Amino acid sequence: MSTIFIMMIGIFLRFLAPLILTMLILHFLKRLDDRWQAESENDQALKASDDMPCWKEQGLSIDEIKLRAEKNKQPCWQTYRLSNGFLREVCLTCEVYLAASVPVPQHSSVHL
Repeated sequence: MSTIFIMMIGIFLRFLAPLILTMLILHFLKRLDDRWQAESENDQALKASDDMPCWKEQGLSIDEIKLRAEKNKQPCWQTYRLSNGFLREVCLTCEVYLAASVPVPQHSSVHL
């Protein structure tokens, strides 16, 4: 009886334990792949929102762009930043961006 029991333990350790371990690893990898797929879909959705054309590309004149910037209280390159916070490449060479005045920091009236 003990010989059969030892043989069963040997078979389990030799064949079933690696099989169970492999199945657990496969389950973990499947869940990881599902998570990465979901993250990829979210990234694709963000990239789709990055395709909004700037005001100049929409055919607005410089005066119309300035008027919209005053109305929105921020310039177009701030409105249409990429989802990661970076400016668009086209903004860096745009005449509206290059001609914009540099904001002056407001000083508080409290002096130390």
